[in-house]
Amino acid sequence: MASSRVPQQLFLQGVAAVYTFAFASLYTQIPGLYGPEGILPARRTLRPQGKGRWQQLWETPTLLWEAPRLGLDTAQGLDLLTLLGTVLGLGALLLNSMRHPFIYLLLWAAYLSVCQVGQVFLYFQWDSLLLETGFLAILVAPLKKPSNHKAPQGGLAGALPLENLRFWLVRWLLFRLMFASGVVKLTSRCPAWWGLTALTYHYETQCLPTPAAWFAHHLPVWLHKLSVVATFLIEIAVPPLFFAPVRRLRLTAFYAQVLLQVLIIITGNYNFFNLLTLVLTTSLLDDRHLSAEPGLKCPKKMPNSWPKTLLTMLSLLLELTVYGLLAYGTVHYFGLEVDWQQHIVLSKTTFTFHQFSQWLKMVTLPTVWLGAASLAWELLVALWRWIQVQGWLRKFFASIQLSILGTATVVLFLISLVPYSYMEPGTHGRLWTGAHRLYSSVEHLQLASSYGLFRRMTGLGGRPEVVLEGSYDGHHWTEIEFMYKPGNVSRPPPILIPHQPRLDWQMWFAALGPHTQSPWFTSLVLRLLQGKEPVIRLVQNHVAQYPFHEQPPTYLRAQHYKYWFSKPGEQSQWWHRQWVEEFFPAVSLGDPKLETLLQQFGLQDKSPLRTRSPSNALAQTLNWVRTQLSPLEPPILLWGLLGAVVTIRVIQTLLAPCPLQSSKLSREEKRKQAPRKDAKAAAEQAAPAPNSNSSDSGVSRRKK
Repeated sequence: MASSRVPQQLFLQGVAAVYTFAFASLYTQIPGLYGPEGILPARRTLRPQGKGRWQQLWETPTLLWEAPRLGLDTAQGLDLLTLLGTVLGLGALLLNSMRHPFIYLLLWAAYLSVCQVGQVFLYFQWDSLLLETGFLAILVAPLKKPSNHKAPQGGLAGALPLENLRFWLVRWLLFRLMFASGVVKLTSRCPAWWGLTALTYHYETQCLPTPAAWFAHHLPVWLHKLSVVATFLIEIAVPPLFFAPVRRLRLTAFYAQVLLQVLIIITGNYNFFNLLTLVLTTSLLDDRHLSAEPGLKCPKKMPNSWPKTLLTMLSLLLELTVYGLLAYGTVHYFGLEVDWQQHIVLSKTTFTFHQFSQWLKMVTLPTVWLGAASLAWELLVALWRWIQVQGWLRKFFASIQLSILGTATVVLFLISLVPYSYMEPGTHGRLWTGAHRLYSSVEHLQLASSYGLFRRMTGLGGRPEVVLEGSYDGHHWTEIEFMYKPGNVSRPPPILIPHQPRLDWQMWFAALGPHTQSPWFTSLVLRLLQGKEPVIRLVQNHVAQYPFHEQPPTYLRAQHYKYWFSKPGEQSQWWHRQWVEEFFPAVSLGDPKLETLLQQFGLQDKSPLRTRSPSNALAQTLNWVRTQLSPLEPPILLWGLLGAVVTIRVIQTLLAPCPLQSSKLSREEKRKQAPRKDAKAAAEQAAPAPNSNSSDSGVSRRKK
């Protein structure tokens, strides 16, 4: 029953950091994505329907409805929200006083507002995950600054009633994320996952690989297959340990998840997603594990009674049993064998899709009951801690908090069961109808979402890529190279974390099918033919490096290529590529083919752009900030923010008083004051008051 105050503070700081990166990354891309001359202008998504103000806000929950009242258009409103989110995130990251529910409510509302107009460029699972995590941060953040009084280890009376209850939902979210991500890899029937060969393709075909992905791609095949087995183990078998009663099992699960996320970060540019997952893993920690104080890290051994000794032995037995079952299950279900002659480990899947489906039907509902039992335990612990609260006024306010947050926790748990059960239709149909009604009523707020990353492995026959080409005469074509996605075969993969270039990501998805499945691509072609600078900056931040920066191309087309990593020993080359087919036909402004596609996808501007008054001080300030920051490349801007945060935290640490020194000083002061008190007490005992009696002196001696 260790306290979790330090992990909660780490969680709140981590959420603030992710908000900062997400808002700042999106801010750099707003003009090209959502501006009046962007690919998908945001103003098209917010058109009044003649409804009341509050009804309109409830059905489409975005603060951008209020932008006209400030004299801003929708794109400028996005600028304001993302800048505000960045500043609030930095404040909550650096200042303890700003880790308040109201600050996290503003951050959540701002990101939800942005997602409402983000369209296809914000339809990513990590955007939904940030919204759900951000809402939980509102509940976790304390209403007032926690006191420095530390609860006694191993007891319940010294802890706050709601200390762990409001943090439990974070652990449940982590479980849903990881367990579902592992299950969908097998329910998708992807041959690469079932054949344990997914990682022989993944490093090469993922959206934006890092340089380390090239080296990982060339590891032995048997090691790739063994890594897939480890992935299934960490994502499917380990997550139930998040609710284990033995803390060492929870810590083992924590380090397993951290290992997986760190390896993904090293080999792939997945923006803030893996950082956010690491933030969620703080729910598996406690103060005892994180504390640097010797008294908490290594508590003094006291003589235990036989019940405590028995409980310790049972915990150790349970721990060994779990490790044994995990080892046996991994060896049995994945046929692990050691080839001593070749010094490799062989692996293969020994179960069928039907067997896995039956197993999933058998365990999905029990995992729901596991979560319900864990939540019930946390509620009982919170109730017991409430009983220990001293003072009727404190107990009264604690009872109000417990009632409100306890009800909110149960309701959010019920809402989350609906998207969680999507992975198993049978369980989804057997859920309580009240949970379905709750979820339907708040679905547009994205309080809970379904997850399942890397469901299918793409690019088994080579990495598909779309390469744009421009021409002035229709005969001589020049490739338009993007800053981040693969293009030039001699250019190394970039390192972008935590930035997400959302156009480059959508180019990766567009390459997986015909261009008609990505309507926004037609709008991209139109903006490049028009020579719109905000869109050009999405392709090349330094406009001078764009091949058509002096004059827009007369014609544009797109080709479909297959890319492969180069082999070891090939100097100055990171990729090989092969032309496949034409992806988008050659078009020019006014071309009937282009006009037909724009009309088909509803991408033509039907209403003229209304210009805002340049005298608006807020709009002028936003334009000035944009002018100052636009020359910086987005990754440089985010790394600069990160460097500034690290520098400030180091300075704060150096200027803060050392707790060990302060504790030594307090002990020395006590030792100095002790002789004075003893001398004073001795003098009082030698010269008692005239009316003192023997009983009074006895009481005085007992107090001494």
